[in-house]
Amino acid sequence: MTDGTGLQSGLVVASHGRHCVVETPEGQRLICHPRGKKSASVVGDQVLWRGSHDEGTIEKVKERRNLFYRQDEIRTKSFAANLDQVLILIAAEPVFSESQLARALIAAEAEGIKPIIALNKSDLVEPFEKAWARLLPYQRMHYGVLPLSLRLSSDVDREVLLKHLTGKTTLVLGPSGAGKSTLINLLAPGSLVLTQEISQALNSGKHTTTATTLYWVDRAAGTALIDSPGFQEFGLNHIEPMQLAHCMPDLKAHLGHCKFYNCTHLHEPGCDVIAAVMHSDNEVGITPNRYRIYQDLFAELSQPERY
Repeated sequence: MTDGTGLQSGLVVASHGRHCVVETPEGQRLICHPRGKKSASVVGDQVLWRGSHDEGTIEKVKERRNLFYRQDEIRTKSFAANLDQVLILIAAEPVFSESQLARALIAAEAEGIKPIIALNKSDLVEPFEKAWARLLPYQRMHYGVLPLSLRLSSDVDREVLLKHLTGKTTLVLGPSGAGKSTLINLLAPGSLVLTQEISQALNSGKHTTTATTLYWVDRAAGTALIDSPGFQEFGLNHIEPMQLAHCMPDLKAHLGHCKFYNCTHLHEPGCDVIAAVMHSDNEVGITPNRYRIYQDLFAELSQPERY
């Protein structure tokens, strides 16, 4: 489909380095390169491209609804654009990092993207019960928390997931061992073969996890999963320290009730957030662990920039 200038529209469905794969409205795919030195497109972008032999050049990235990304002191890592939600997959084993989970949730909140938490390996009864208990504060914050047992690849899990994913573009994040590949293969059979083909096309060899890729669960219904690496190190340097509490629902509920309008919620007298930590067993309380995460992140985000 052209726009009268020889440019064609497409969707970025895979990205690795400066190369990407663009899918046309008819479902054809081809490798595209950015115009200029730096790639400005990410998976999920709607783009205008121009063909040249069997490849293409991206001429324009259309306006995005949102962009999910992380930023540390060195660089910015963009995961995907135009998302409806983020599914954060963790497991009963290996034990998940609550700090990593919180960082992903904060990044989603900052972009106004709905997050869903899924806890895998419900078949491991005792570890699952312990992990589920750790997630109770997140359920109190009204995050959706789904119990799964992907190792069994049950039809029940597939139906539960599809209930939340149908008609949406969902970024799937998760640490190694959580079952992310199993989840994607359950919902989009044959996706690993597609990943290998895309990886070879993008000259990324066998290191398929380095490429961000979109998989259609149901193209006609608009149901898509985006798999992206990079969950281990999740910097939030793009968030201002004083905005941090606004991205944490349990803290946000107490904002505007502190004695001082510019309260950092760290040491000030009359702070409603600190008072809520002292009553963490209350429905509107803040758990000590969540408050420690806030303290650590506030300190991290307050560090002076290094040049």
